[in-house]
Amino acid sequence: MSNRRNFLKTAAAGSVALALQSFASKAANSAKPKGKINKPIVLSTWNFGVQANGAAWDILKNNGRALDAVEAGVKIPEGDPTERSVGYGGRPDRDGRVTLDACIMDEFSNIGSVAALEHIKHPISVARAVMEKTPHVMLVGDGALQFALSQGFKKENLLVEASEKEWKEWLKTSQYKPIANIENHDTIGMIALDVHGNLSGACTTSGMAFKMHGRVGDSPIIGAGLYVDNEIGAATATGHGEEVIRIAGCHLVVELMRQGKSPQAACEEAVSRIVKLTQNRNKNLKDIQVGFIALDKQGNYGAYCIQGGFNYAVNDNSGNKLVDADYFLK
Repeated sequence: MSNRRNFLKTAAAGSVALALQSFASKAANSAKPKGKINKPIVLSTWNFGVQANGAAWDILKNNGRALDAVEAGVKIPEGDPTERSVGYGGRPDRDGRVTLDACIMDEFSNIGSVAALEHIKHPISVARAVMEKTPHVMLVGDGALQFALSQGFKKENLLVEASEKEWKEWLKTSQYKPIANIENHDTIGMIALDVHGNLSGACTTSGMAFKMHGRVGDSPIIGAGLYVDNEIGAATATGHGEEVIRIAGCHLVVELMRQGKSPQAACEEAVSRIVKLTQNRNKNLKDIQVGFIALDKQGNYGAYCIQGGFNYAVNDNSGNKLVDADYFLK
């Protein structure tokens, strides 16, 4: 009896091993390049993505790593005091405090994230430091600030005069009603494929203007605002973060690509999920904007959003261009 039990255990273990081997083989085969690969290439959300792509392209065209490219790229709008929805110059929360969220992910599934971070101009670089220098993947609030300071980041005032003026005007009514495609909820999300065939992504934002203090959207959440699978592809999102979190949006897009959908079809399916859930909750779609961009291992890309007005930038060997995304509400 004992020998029989041992035989059954061994046989079962062997079957599991064979199944896992078969699964891994199928996944590897599905990820193999088909035809010429369009690389390097970088995509980013919104019109400020054109300038951000330029910084990323400087790295990619010189055989640099996608991870370095996406960090350098998103730092452009982060450091721009005239850009009102990302980093320095971002609009504050209802308490007049500028709080920033960011995450980053490389080809090895290394991840780093910060949320509700104050006083630091480049949260994406703090997120990378979390990824590379701590055993954690996410730091928030004062803990994120203390870590940043310990790493040599400079503490500074991020509330520029124009944003402070808008906030004081908003206090007269204190009405919180984000308007779709008005730059009070924009994010820069960037995904890139380098000459080595590796993917990375970054996402950074100051979040919705006049939000409750402590509110965090999808941007710093791996699987929601950003996801990278180096066998399949990458995706990032922009818009109303609560809706993206609801469906784990970017992970969904990548998994749909794993199932064989093109980047465009995967983005469309993710948006359709949000549309369906919004309608089931009796919410007005016209009050919501969500956009996805996606990139696969062959350098194919796609984008889709709920309503018109979302655009994205694409930079490859043919140049750097701004594209208006297709949309659901027509």
